[in-house]
Amino acid sequence: MSNLPSLNTETIWAILEEKLDDATVNQLLWHYLGYRYDSSTAQWDTSLVAPEWQDDYPQPPNFIESRPATVKLTRSIPVENKQLLKEKLGFKGYKIGEFGPRQTRRATAAGWLLNYLQQTNGKIE
Repeated sequence: MSNLPSLNTETIWAILEEKLDDATVNQLLWHYLGYRYDSSTAQWDTSLVAPEWQDDYPQPPNFIESRPATVKLTRSIPVENKQLLKEKLGFKGYKIGEFGPRQTRRATAAGWLLNYLQQTNGKIE
């Protein structure tokens, strides 16, 4: 997971435009949620993961395949940051008939990561 792209608006757009594969999207979420893989023990270190995530997901979930994990991700975004994709990036959503659960979950991942960027950086460029 050391080869993850930088967290910036270019990466967020790459998620929305499906230029990043699902595995990378998951790894970005895991990283910013605090999951760290310890190759020496072949186990996940969750010491940096918030308790509410540790309790439900002691192993990092596959957000692209898991609706419950994605719902939890959505609910963890503060109300004032739920529209960041639209407000900061001008993302208009996907066209009807051209998206399914996978694209919706990728948009949720992008929204959560953009929220993370806003909260930690204070601004989105």
